[in-house]
Amino acid sequence: MRKHRETAVYTHGHHESVLRSHTWRTAANSAAYLLGSPKPHMKILDIGCGPGTITADLAALVPDGHVTGVDLAEGILEQARATAAERGLTNVDFAVADVHALDHPDDTFCVVHAHQVLQHVGDPVQALREMRRVTRPGGYVAVRDADYTAMTWYPEVPGLDDWLDLYRRVARAGAREPDAGRRLRSWALAAGFTDITATSGTWTYATDAEREWWSGLWADRTLASPYAELAVAGGHATEEQLHAMARAWREWGGKHDGWFAVLHGEILCRKEDREEA
Repeated sequence: MRKHRETAVYTHGHHESVLRSHTWRTAANSAAYLLGSPKPHMKILDIGCGPGTITADLAALVPDGHVTGVDLAEGILEQARATAAERGLTNVDFAVADVHALDHPDDTFCVVHAHQVLQHVGDPVQALREMRRVTRPGGYVAVRDADYTAMTWYPEVPGLDDWLDLYRRVARAGAREPDAGRRLRSWALAAGFTDITATSGTWTYATDAEREWWSGLWADRTLASPYAELAVAGGHATEEQLHAMARAWREWGGKHDGWFAVLHGEILCRKEDREEA
């Protein structure tokens, strides 16, 4: 059951520049497509919970239920527990888990949620099969992932094209799929789902503050995160090239007319009741 564990590797790591992005995420800005589904009594599994900001929002939606947040990186869970404690939430717990081989029995959760997870796993279809397995009949699997090739920005800053090309090469060198968003429905069908609602959503950064924040975290991530280490160690880029890409991010962030959009694929998959099977 553990043979898949080594295939789940988080390309970005949990450098401060990465957590700067993760702690900004909420259920409202990252899981709006799901928010009509949770009911107060439900039991939810949040996979790849990171620092727990979305997990905490989900727990607030199910005051009579319970949320379990899991992540492959044990170190980040202390921050997730602190996030829940700061909000006074008592209906949430956190544990280490690998989405390829979950430790929970069949038919355990009403909703299984994963945000920006499948782009980082070695076998997305197996991950979805596991998510389906631990979901109760009639329950939902909800997944959202970015699509890097579909990211778009203005004005054109040549170094950002280099950044996008590099990121996609680094991810794929590790057998990851950076354009996961467009593939979610296909993977869900391969995992056995038949009732799939596929949608899309965006993050948009256009104000001065948004551009400064988004460009700054990516400039720092390009130089100092595990992603940067993978880029150099794998021979995909030199330190000099990484510095050029970071400067391009800073240049774009300083453009008063700058605009950047991140496209996400979303799927809400209902697990059929046994009598429907």
